[in-house]
Amino acid sequence: MLGSLFTPLQAGLNVNQWTWILIIGTLVLYFAIAIYTHVTEVSEFYVAGRSIPPVANGAAVAADWMSAASFISMAGLIAVLGYDGAVYLMGWTGGYVVLALLIAPYLRKYGQYTIPDFIGDRYYSNTARGVAALATVFVSLTYVAGQMRGVGIVLSRFLGVDIATGIIVALGVVALVGFLGGMKAITWTQALQYVVLIIAYIIVTVAISVTLTGNPLPQMALVTDDIAVQLSQLQSDIQMGRYIVPFENYTMLQVFTITLTLMIGTAGLPHVIMRFYTVPKASDARKSVGWALLFIAILYLSAPVLAIFAKFNLIRTLDGRSIAEAQSIPWVQRWSETGLLTITDKNGDGVIQMSQSLTAQASEVVLDPDIIVLSTPEVAQLSPIVIALVAAGGLAAAISTADGLLIAMSSAVSHDIYYRILREDASERERLIVARVVILVAAAVAALFGIYPPGFVAEVVAIAFGLAAASLFPVILLGIFDHRMNKEGAVSGLVVGLVFTLIMVVMMRAHVVLGLEEPLMGTFFGIEAQGIGLVGSILNFAVAFTVSRFTPPPPDEIEDMVEEIRLPRGSAESPVYVKGSAAEADHASETDD
Repeated sequence: MLGSLFTPLQAGLNVNQWTWILIIGTLVLYFAIAIYTHVTEVSEFYVAGRSIPPVANGAAVAADWMSAASFISMAGLIAVLGYDGAVYLMGWTGGYVVLALLIAPYLRKYGQYTIPDFIGDRYYSNTARGVAALATVFVSLTYVAGQMRGVGIVLSRFLGVDIATGIIVALGVVALVGFLGGMKAITWTQALQYVVLIIAYIIVTVAISVTLTGNPLPQMALVTDDIAVQLSQLQSDIQMGRYIVPFENYTMLQVFTITLTLMIGTAGLPHVIMRFYTVPKASDARKSVGWALLFIAILYLSAPVLAIFAKFNLIRTLDGRSIAEAQSIPWVQRWSETGLLTITDKNGDGVIQMSQSLTAQASEVVLDPDIIVLSTPEVAQLSPIVIALVAAGGLAAAISTADGLLIAMSSAVSHDIYYRILREDASERERLIVARVVILVAAAVAALFGIYPPGFVAEVVAIAFGLAAASLFPVILLGIFDHRMNKEGAVSGLVVGLVFTLIMVVMMRAHVVLGLEEPLMGTFFGIEAQGIGLVGSILNFAVAFTVSRFTPPPPDEIEDMVEEIRLPRGSAESPVYVKGSAAEADHASETDD
């Protein structure tokens, strides 16, 4: 039975039919969870009543984290970039170590709802709260753009529906989940989405390993069969560059800046950090990170293997084949129709010569890195159910992260801006209405990003990490570990880091959206858009530290609160509340009840 998954089925349902069944089936399950977990209280909407077990939260964090960038795009980038593609592995996984050690347990002990909530109370300033909320929206909108591109690719290729229609339907389900159940529904749907996406990813990796080597253990097959060495030699023979040699596509400076940007950006992502408010106590936040790392490692240990197998199989399948023969292959025809794959006879000899990068326009085979994972089952001629499962997994990865991003934007606007700044006397019912309306508005904006995508999934996501690294991470870290940091320093650093990074990203990447041939700025002293967040974060740290030392220190109660947050004692018991904060008021209300 297992072997039948790895070979084409001769009868039964085709790919489209299996895809409809799996995608519709999973969407119905997500919607059923939303109905079952319908919430009516603010604490359940924002933080799931702080009742999520660490294992379930770890799975939800993993799904929230392993977006379309990880599932669809990362292996594609590693396949195209070779050794240099490891920046995504190092940056994204390393960031969770930073998050576990320096951020998650301390923020959970503080006991708030959102990141702007912590920043506003820690820096005793609604200005800091408002700027942090705007940064949350900027980061989340940029991040959701990558997810919607992934949704568009899956739906247009595997279901054959119009991209705009498919995105609206998928986002409709996502918005309904958040609308009805808030963080509680999103948490449990994300836990289910993790199961879907990891099963899909492991099956396709094992399947192509069996197809190429006969070994069902992909990592072992990579070592015993020397596929990476064979791929590197194959690329060298056709003058495509060496695969396992560093700095072939990125300079050492780019590798360094992108890796560090992704690491500290991970520790500043609002939709990920919010997840650690959903567990019962601070020690559970650290356990959640541990479970999340384990769940993430399963995919991240498979991604480079899948990248190598996929590229090796792709080159072996197409190189030296006649143009006419290649264009008649069913999977080539199907992916060519999406515009994400083109095969052109550049030299007029009628034979494919894969002598350049797969993304170079001068190459005879040009493909979008985002299709590597999704097309691999077809290139390897696997069973239709495997092909459909990968499509369902890609969609689950995209919408699970979109879920988290929508709730992060909703919380930032409804709780931090509307309630904490504009209407402190707003009732719980009013706050829930605003939160739900914001989810619908944010979903509509996300749909526009999906219909008019700004770039590769992982590239767009990397820019979102840069914005988080330059804006939120420094003020969170300084808020926890520097008791002398005050509101003047935090606001100044946050604004400088965010504005600088936004300007740089626009100058470097706006030409993609606007259809211009050249960017307004190529690099910033050799640093590209994916790594510019590191510079922004350094500016944030420097400005915040300097300004805070030339302005009055924070009030004594704030300094005492910072000391209390850092103490291990009590971390498993009552959270720390700032006098007059929303969390303290909600806690008092719950106690009275």
